[in-house]
Amino acid sequence: MRLDVLFTPAGLTLAEVQGRTVFVIDILRATTSISAALSSGAKAILPVGSTEEALRLAQTIASADVILAGERDCLRIEGFQLGNSPLEMTEAAVRGKTLVFSTTNGTKALLACQGAAAVFLACAGNLSLAAEKARQALDGGGAVLVVCAGRGGSFSLDDAYAAGRLVAAVLSGHKGRRGLNDAALASLDLVRRYGDRWERPLARSRAGRELLRLGFAEDVRAAARLDAYPVLPTFHQRRITLAAVAA
Repeated sequence: MRLDVLFTPAGLTLAEVQGRTVFVIDILRATTSISAALSSGAKAILPVGSTEEALRLAQTIASADVILAGERDCLRIEGFQLGNSPLEMTEAAVRGKTLVFSTTNGTKALLACQGAAAVFLACAGNLSLAAEKARQALDGGGAVLVVCAGRGGSFSLDDAYAAGRLVAAVLSGHKGRRGLNDAALASLDLVRRYGDRWERPLARSRAGRELLRLGFAEDVRAAARLDAYPVLPTFHQRRITLAAVAA
């Protein structure tokens, strides 16, 4: 078994993702918001790295079914229809729509993982499905890489804790740690420190404190809801759509 965690995508190379099943985590808030959007019936999400690229892509597609969503420094990008809040991803707002999506950290982490054998998005809201998919990859002899979006190219407590919860769920009570890298072991230590209460490490993280300061306390609570969005987003050919999962 080989299960690695990276606390930031900074410096991630094609060689590190090639042939591996990758799970990207940006729990506050990109992977949570994307899971919420797909759970509410969004057709697809197109992640892009910049506001300018998002505007160009939306203009190129030129469809009434395409909407712009995203944030910079936690706030909705000016002129975009939606921000980066799971609470905004209602059926009325996104059902049947394609979202062109750009965020400060999450979409950049996704784009850094292009070239992997498969890329999935993970958060508290879909933890059970993500863990099951990771177990399937490992049982099939594959290698799994968990990539935390981090914050500004640095470690973030919220994503690292979420990575630890994913690793713990994949191990499913087994005590063996062979095959885990040091970051995976450290993420499990965070789970031992904070326990099962998602909201504690999320609210105490720098990202969580910033969201609370800006009035997004409900977003932090939504991001802490285990299996609230029972879907498994997959990123392939620059599109995020629903992956098929077992009944």
